[in-house]
Amino acid sequence: MDTDTRLLCESELKFPGAHAVGYRQNRVDPFGDFHAVAERGGLMGNRGRLHRDSRGLTGRRWTSRHWILCVCVFKGRRREVWGNSYTELFFLDEPTALAAGHRPCFECRREAAKAFLAAFPGRPRGADAMDEALHRERVENRAKRIWRTRLGNLPEGAMIARGGRAYAVRAGALSPWSFAGYGAPAPLEPNAVIDVLTPPSTVAALKSGYRPLWAETLRPAA
Repeated sequence: MDTDTRLLCESELKFPGAHAVGYRQNRVDPFGDFHAVAERGGLMGNRGRLHRDSRGLTGRRWTSRHWILCVCVFKGRRREVWGNSYTELFFLDEPTALAAGHRPCFECRREAAKAFLAAFPGRPRGADAMDEALHRERVENRAKRIWRTRLGNLPEGAMIARGGRAYAVRAGALSPWSFAGYGAPAPLEPNAVIDVLTPPSTVAALKSGYRPLWAETLRPAA
């Protein structure tokens, strides 16, 4: 089995104590919450180790402030998902992960990480400073921080919440998000004041020209 297929397929395996639907709770939505669903992600990330040796989740949702976002295939490396190292998490695409509070990895996505850092407000000197700023913006009282602005102020790639559902700003419209992809776009009302999921600094980076990877550009696992 080739590397990328092995990596993603191992994340799908049923195991004793798994969620009722039979999948690990390792898919992340734009709210930053973890789910057990059949749909596979196009990108992988982590927030440190969050699982037990039994491969069930602990109550923690991060053990590191480095919430990174990685490609699923890199230099032929092979990993045991939820093994002895960090807890692999999977995302539909980059706008999803950015909304959840992650940022590009400086190893496997170096050029994207450099572009993100260059577009990040305040000219941070490196990943640590950027992660400190992001952590203040993505977490409030150990829960997801949501902020408000006019919809017309948001750049393409930002995500909002409306009626308990996430929507992506794209091509002058709002596209409803799901683990399987995006639904039919709805009109964007520029003057509407809405709840924003994507951290303010990430929104600023998107405004400054950072271009995230959308679901259709990511090759699905075989």
